[in-house]
Amino acid sequence: MKAEDIRKKSAAELEKELVALKEELFKLRFQHATNQLDNPQRIATVKRDIARVLTIIREQELKSN
Repeated sequence: MKAEDIRKKSAAELEKELVALKEELFKLRFQHATNQLDNPQRIATVKRDIARVLTIIREQELKSN
């Protein structure tokens, strides 16, 4: 997921994306705890995607004020 793609989305779409990423992170952590996770690096990738979405949400908030 690239920042350019995220910036094109509306605030509502960003909120949906954030919820989906947080759910995915929860599932990945659960799989990791039960030793069923094939790619542990995916956890870090999802965390970075969450941070990107949160950053762009904040940028949009600051831009609108």
